[in-house]
Amino acid sequence: MNGDGASPWVIELAVVRDPICEALLHDYYVDVSDRWYQHREGRDSTPEEIETGFPQMRSDDLAPPTGEFVVARRADDDTVLGGCVGLRRLKDTAGRRVAELRRLYVRPELRGAGLGASLLLCAEEIARVWGVSAMRLDTRLDLGEARALYLRHGWVEVPAFSENDYAEVWYAKPLR
Repeated sequence: MNGDGASPWVIELAVVRDPICEALLHDYYVDVSDRWYQHREGRDSTPEEIETGFPQMRSDDLAPPTGEFVVARRADDDTVLGGCVGLRRLKDTAGRRVAELRRLYVRPELRGAGLGASLLLCAEEIARVWGVSAMRLDTRLDLGEARALYLRHGWVEVPAFSENDYAEVWYAKPLR
């Protein structure tokens, strides 16, 4: 929000493979990678770790027909992205359709202003349009701001449902 109450951000669907979106996802990867190494080894990621790891971060399923990718785009400059979230369609172990939240990211300098909540709520609305009964996600313990956001918006911790090497905590939210 700016001083006159108008938001400078537009939340909209985007093409995950668009170069501007890939650049944002690269920034996301650097942020979570640096946090991982800071938490475990007291250092940032090396350029080699980023160069090796980023291409392995699969995001192609965050596009139709398997998913969607949503960005917060600056209202007065569509080349500036402030954050993103991905969503993919899956079936749980019981065969029910679910939506999985992926890659929720807000640039560090924009955190705390509600952009993450806006992206999260948009993703939840997309999942409702898909007709799924629940959403889920996995994350890491060191991503405290994201975990607090999920809890504030009705997500609850659940037993592990994935074997992601970096997943340390799992959340779900029923949709009505």
